[in-house]
Amino acid sequence: MTRITVTIVALCSLSFPAAADKYLGNYSANKFNPSSTSNPYGAGSRYNANSINNPYGRYGSHYSSKSANNPYATDAPKLYDNQGNYRGKLSNNPYDPESVSNPYGRYGSRYSQDSINNPYGAGSRYRNDSPNNPYGEGLEISGDDD
Repeated sequence: MTRITVTIVALCSLSFPAAADKYLGNYSANKFNPSSTSNPYGAGSRYNANSINNPYGRYGSHYSSKSANNPYATDAPKLYDNQGNYRGKLSNNPYDPESVSNPYGRYGSRYSQDSINNPYGAGSRYRNDSPNNPYGEGLEISGDDD
């Protein structure tokens, strides 16, 4: 009985890796959604301490290792779709293999189905979870909370 309980607890802790991360909003072109980083009065406000658009904040500064705007960031915010699937790091780092800015990586290539830069795949303007859809939900942004 103890072995089963330990196994269940271990499996549950492995299946929710983003639970410890901080929700930063949705990476979306939707200017009307308050959770969108394109909304200057919502999650996209440059005065919001946790916004990727705040040039002095942890997630928007050009100097923070957790920033989406630092080209050398190592702990950039992560993107997840509405089913909880990982969609890469929201980073300007072109050398990070998981960055959406790496033109040769899985999440940054124009030819990868998983890339938000592919207009016929995950980056299509017609997908609800695409950051390029001006009326969609976009992708959830999660940053390290430590």
